[in-house]
Amino acid sequence: MVAARPWPRFALDRAGWQALAARLAAPGWALIAEWGEAGAVHAALRDEADGAVAIASLPCPDRRFPALGAARPSAIRLERAIRDLWGLEPEGLEDTRPWLDHGRWGRRAPLAPEPLPPAPAAAPYPFLPAEGAGLHQIPVGPVHAGVIEPGHFRFHAQGETVVRLEARLGYTHKGIAALARGRTPAAAARLAGRISGDATVAYALAFARAAEAASGIEAPPRAHWLRALFAELERLAGHLLDIGAIANDAGFAILLAETITLREQVLDLNRELFGHRLLMDRVVPGGVADDLPPEATACLRDLIDRLGSALARVGHLYENTPSLSDRTQGTGILAPALAHRFGAGGVVGRASGRSQDARQSPGYPPYQRLDLTVPMHLKGDVDARVLVRLAEAAESLRLIGRILLELPGGPVFAPLPAQAGEGLALVESVRGEVAVWLRLDDEGRIAAFHAHDPSWFQWPLLEAAIKGNIVADFPLCNKSFNCSYSGHDQ
Repeated sequence: MVAARPWPRFALDRAGWQALAARLAAPGWALIAEWGEAGAVHAALRDEADGAVAIASLPCPDRRFPALGAARPSAIRLERAIRDLWGLEPEGLEDTRPWLDHGRWGRRAPLAPEPLPPAPAAAPYPFLPAEGAGLHQIPVGPVHAGVIEPGHFRFHAQGETVVRLEARLGYTHKGIAALARGRTPAAAARLAGRISGDATVAYALAFARAAEAASGIEAPPRAHWLRALFAELERLAGHLLDIGAIANDAGFAILLAETITLREQVLDLNRELFGHRLLMDRVVPGGVADDLPPEATACLRDLIDRLGSALARVGHLYENTPSLSDRTQGTGILAPALAHRFGAGGVVGRASGRSQDARQSPGYPPYQRLDLTVPMHLKGDVDARVLVRLAEAAESLRLIGRILLELPGGPVFAPLPAQAGEGLALVESVRGEVAVWLRLDDEGRIAAFHAHDPSWFQWPLLEAAIKGNIVADFPLCNKSFNCSYSGHDQ
């Protein structure tokens, strides 16, 4: 066992890693994340029965490892990315196509000890074929209308019915793991908070908690409560936008006009009270950047009152508009069994019967004192994902009020010692569970870093959910998932 906090990391041999793969083929364990390092591969796992978390590691002196993707499909794209970035070869992986590497980097396997020269030419990406009478292909992207991030979608359709959808991502890869190395936790925190801008608080919190675990310190109690306040404001803003955008993609623009106005009230108050609309750089390793300004409590309570009644109107309008319900009910169904198989979290998982929420399990302060309610549905359609968002937005308003009522006094920051260590953190974002693992060297600088976005497991499930639906319903299904391009690519 390797010294890691707060959960153990076990160094396995090849036989042990193969036994892990066999164990993952059966229900019971969830794969949280899988990533590479120079000469090793790591996997974070959760026991679904008791919530226990651990990391398994396999040294790869020959730069090869038995693939977990053969047993757990959620690992397939992770292992394709491991090969692209670290040059480690997953043995037994059926899909050997590149994933993040589009053949345009200056070198291949850029995170390997000895990167390879660039590919001679960027070859066309071989999308999976589909066979049948009357099939045709519809390519969409990677450039989209508006300000949507780049991603390519290849449809095989029979008439208007989608037979297969396959995504091609990686266009916004930023090399965060390499950029973080050698930086202090304070400097690297700015990178972590920009992996996915609409989840900046969640990423900054996960990074901060991982750095604190590696350093062996705990942030002050008041800082924990302020972090939760920022996280719930971020969750509220995200859900408000998504609810309206889903309705807009169903042709009901009035709901978007309502929810985007409510979201602007949240973002404007964020800027007024905390200096940034998206709350970037408010959460830092050791605590938070600043305490609440004097007027914050009154302003936030006023926001809760205004948004509480407005959100109730939004819910009433959504549930009592038959033309909207006709588009969302029964559309884009994600089967609960598939959600569990992929370990889907967030709204996507909870709308399909998987209630996992990192605020509850493994949990982190102050949520154990806030009586958190996690909504769940079993239908797995667009409607269920909207209903979960409505319930979560209302719960965020309640939690904000509870935080303001019980916020303890005291300092909001504790400095990190400059020392070696290793830490893992799991934090709930608006999309689901964000995982951050890091190792600090003897000077307390980042020696290795990995962040995992919940969208890694949700993008493949979108491809499954759209099958059998009409092409015109793809924007509706896509928005109801709202996976992050930037968080996935990083």
